[in-house]
Amino acid sequence: MTRFSANLGFLWADLPLPAAVRAAARAGFDAVECHWPYDTPPADLRAALEETGLPLLGLNTLRGKEGENGLAALPGRDREARIAIDQAIAYAREVGCEAVHVMAGAAEGEMARRTFMGNLDHACRSAPDLMILIEPLNRHDAPGYFLQGSAQAARIIEQSGHDNLRLMFDCYHMQITEGDLTRSLRRLLPLVGHVQIASVPDRGTPDHGELDYRHICALLRELGWTRPLGAEYRPDRGTERSLDWMAPLRGT
Repeated sequence: MTRFSANLGFLWADLPLPAAVRAAARAGFDAVECHWPYDTPPADLRAALEETGLPLLGLNTLRGKEGENGLAALPGRDREARIAIDQAIAYAREVGCEAVHVMAGAAEGEMARRTFMGNLDHACRSAPDLMILIEPLNRHDAPGYFLQGSAQAARIIEQSGHDNLRLMFDCYHMQITEGDLTRSLRRLLPLVGHVQIASVPDRGTPDHGELDYRHICALLRELGWTRPLGAEYRPDRGTERSLDWMAPLRGT
């Protein structure tokens, strides 16, 4: 049976984070994840997680200024990037979160690559107990983002030398960026730490559009994937009314 994680950056986004955790538990999700929880006192979030028994799979480093979409690959911004990384790691440990997604930001070129590698090395060394994630984003939603494809991300992971650096395989972004998800998942799964789902091209519920998630779920089970899939979609009718997709996909 396929399990699912509610991404609380999009689902129940109108609720305080602890209340969103409780709503996800009532809806039958197996885990939760979030984007930027830092306005929520860690004790409040941890209490909701402990009450519901839901694991928190991941959170993001801060995005920086408007349009930057992260700091870790921005040359000359290492101090800010490492403060953001340290903040994310500390918060993750306080609430019992499993992973930190280090956001690269809008940058390009060799200096950006070196900057990103240095900041990822800092993250991985600072948190050997956590999974550190990197995620390619598509050029339409995140123009100029440093990580633009799976091959680039795989090279960075392999060159880093850190076992706790993994790929966030977002099916929505990957379909837009390069397609061929069946072959990509077969090839990349040893490097993957988390998988996210949404429809393409509208980033809605994962029951329509270009991708057949019945196939994706069956493929992942065939490949031995057992972790919950992150539901990171935009509910167009409110979260509660958007959940009809979940029961059919659980059994595929």
